[in-house]
Amino acid sequence: MKTFKLENEPKIKSGFKTPDNYFDDFSEKVLQQLDQKEVKVIPFYKRKKTISLAAAALIGFALMIPIVNNYRATSNDLDEATLETYLSYQSNISQYDLIQKLDDSDIEKLNNDITLEDETLEDILSTSPNIEHLISEQN
Repeated sequence: MKTFKLENEPKIKSGFKTPDNYFDDFSEKVLQQLDQKEVKVIPFYKRKKTISLAAAALIGFALMIPIVNNYRATSNDLDEATLETYLSYQSNISQYDLIQKLDDSDIEKLNNDITLEDETLEDILSTSPNIEHLISEQN
């Protein structure tokens, strides 16, 4: 392969040329153009803040919506069905153990009379598969 030396090769002339006497009055032309175009600068701290504050508040509220919904969804309140299922699968807990853990307010809640109509009671007893168990619990 033939060696290539940059110094020995003919130079290609650029297609761009500066006009004659271009740099003689260049600085004066630039300074004249700067004086003509004066831009009014408004400092950032002097701007009206109402629009930016409203936008920031809107974004803040929009970001809080998922957090509030997640907080409500993960509350620690147990529903009755979950509690009843848990207690039914705990074979080492008797009804006497549960009674000992009740306080006065719980007992008052239990003392409220629940009125059931005869038809409702008959429907519950007829559809219950373990009616013998319910009867033996009452005795």
